Amino acid sequence: MSSDHSPSSVHWGDLTHPIVAGLISVIVNYGGTFILVFQAAKVAGLSSELTASWVWSISIGVGVTGLILSWLTREPIITAWSTPAAAFLVTALATTPYAEAVGAYIVSAVAFVVLGLSGYFERVIRLIPPGVAAGLLAGILLQFGIQAFSGMSLDPVLAGLLIVTYVVLKRVMARYAVVGILVVGLSFLLIQHRVDLTGLELKLAAPVFTMPEFSLNAMLSVALPLFLITLTGQYMPGMLVLRNDGFKTSANPIVTVTGLGSLLMAPFGSHAFNIAAITAAIATGREAHEDPSKRWIAGIAAGVCYILVGVFGVTLATVFMAFPATFITTLAGLALLGTIGGSLASAMADAKAREASLITFLAAASNIMMFGIGGAFWGLLIGMLCYAVLNGELPWQRARGKAIGISAVEPAIRKG
Repeated sequence: MSSDHSPSSVHWGDLTHPIVAGLISVIVNYGGTFILVFQAAKVAGLSSELTASWVWSISIGVGVTGLILSWLTREPIITAWSTPAAAFLVTALATTPYAEAVGAYIVSAVAFVVLGLSGYFERVIRLIPPGVAAGLLAGILLQFGIQAFSGMSLDPVLAGLLIVTYVVLKRVMARYAVVGILVVGLSFLLIQHRVDLTGLELKLAAPVFTMPEFSLNAMLSVALPLFLITLTGQYMPGMLVLRNDGFKTSANPIVTVTGLGSLLMAPFGSHAFNIAAITAAIATGREAHEDPSKRWIAGIAAGVCYILVGVFGVTLATVFMAFPATFITTLAGLALLGTIGGSLASAMADAKAREASLITFLAAASNIMMFGIGGAFWGLLIGMLCYAVLNGELPWQRARGKAIGISAVEPAIRKG
């Protein structure tokens, strides 16, 4: 687990920004997409106890794996549940018995452990040209940047307040812009009594073990799609987020650890969890800390927050989901502006790869959906094909050519 960012001493003043970045990533995750988990649980006809166990298992699993990986690598490794997989389960659990679905979760998790141990995923990541990777990330995040301003149509006062606060703070104290919009937004919502917590009870969650069952139908209709959707929709863009911000930790231990975590938590209801993509970008960029070697604190903060949510199960998840949608989307979009801008700049920097990077950006931003696979995969595939056509070679051919060139020059250097 090597890193180019050597850890330096951490002072109290270094904690505020990465902790807030970690908190925002958690709020965005629960407030933005966690409703899919409740929808899938409802479709499956799960009891409140099994639903709470699902929340417990996935929150604890995500928190622990993210905390461990961030601590060991000293990089902001944010883990999360697979959002596209949760969306897939909303329909899949309607026709698959719950015990068989749990068996499919286990098979999918084992496949990720094997993939991580094999080392092949890291090799694939290294073959993607930096400009194409940056274009892919910018395309994935574009909708979040747009939603930061589209909220003006739905809730002009709240969205406008957050945008104005962000711009003003960027001018007078840029480091505190994201912290400021979080504090101002929460204060505004509380003053207006727009966060409805009536009837909320603080309850500890209890894990419920489900004996897994294995069937060929569940393997083909749940395990295989779950593996492919999570791999292409989460792991691939998640690793590119890290690479885009200069973090070099190998993908292999990340895939292995999250796969093991998914395997352990599957009998308690958790579907796949993995490295985060969109919410990770909140913690990996300059908004989290000017010094990259201090951003790992955001991963620790996010992990602790996830564990707290898991301990109290549905209760705290419900709190996050009580925030207005406009607050969540505007907060996320503004927090990601720096990452979007940096990704676009990186995508356009290399003249040789510029057009392929632009095509990747547009294809990813269009969010193509085919064969149940999301836009991140298709954006990357289209971008790589365009890169090959426009440059007359595939990235691995170029890398091999360089290697051959170096090996041919070495004897001459020795003779000289």
